[in-house]
Amino acid sequence: MSGFLKSSIGRKVAMALSAFFLMFFLLQHFAINMLSVFSPETFNEVSYFMGNNPLVQYGLQPVLLFGVVFHFVMGFILELKNKKAQGVAYAKNNGAANSSWVSRNMIYTGVAILLFMIFHFNDFWVPEIVEKYVEGKSQVGKDFHAHVVHMFENPIRVGVYVLAFVFLALHLMHGFTSAFQSVGGTAGRKKTLQNIGKAYSIIIPLGFVIIAIYHHFNH
Repeated sequence: MSGFLKSSIGRKVAMALSAFFLMFFLLQHFAINMLSVFSPETFNEVSYFMGNNPLVQYGLQPVLLFGVVFHFVMGFILELKNKKAQGVAYAKNNGAANSSWVSRNMIYTGVAILLFMIFHFNDFWVPEIVEKYVEGKSQVGKDFHAHVVHMFENPIRVGVYVLAFVFLALHLMHGFTSAFQSVGGTAGRKKTLQNIGKAYSIIIPLGFVIIAIYHHFNH
C-alpha cells in the first residue's frame, strides 16, 4: 500500500477513492438532515439509530473519520508535490488559460471546508460523545431535532454554515469530475459526468443551506 501511495498515479487514485467515499457520505448525511425539515419524529428516530447502533458507532464511524483525515492529508501532499514539480507556488501558477479558478485553488477551498468540519464537529459530534461516554447519559427519547433547531437560532452560526457550503460547492465543482478522471471513468462520458457533477455540487450544498435557514426562521 505504501508503495502504491508513493507513485503520482497511486496518490491520485487514492485521493479519488476517498473523494467518492466522502461524496457518498455527504449524500447520506444530507438525506438524514433533510428529515429534520419534513419529519422531526423520523429525524429523531434515525438520529438515535445512527448514534447508538454498534455497527455505525464502532465500525462505520471510525472509517468515516479515517476517510476525512486521509482525504485532507492526501490533498496537502498532492499540493506540495505540485509545488515542488512546478517550482512555483500553485496559487501563482499561470494556468488560467487552460484551467479554472476552482481547480487552481482546491487547496484553499479544502482548508475552508476542513475548518468548518472542526466547527461542525464541535457543534454536534463532540457534545454527543461527551454526553454518551463521559457523562454516561442515555439518549433514549432524546429530542435531537430540538438541538438542531437551537443551534441554528444564532444568525452568526447560520452565516458560517452558508459560507462553508459555498466553499463546498466550489470544491465539488472541480472535485467531482476530477475524481472520475483520476480512475479513468471519464472516457466517452466526460460531458455527462460534468453535468452530474454540477448538479450534485449545487443541489447538495444548497440543500444544507436551506436546512440551516429553515430552522433559523422556524425555531
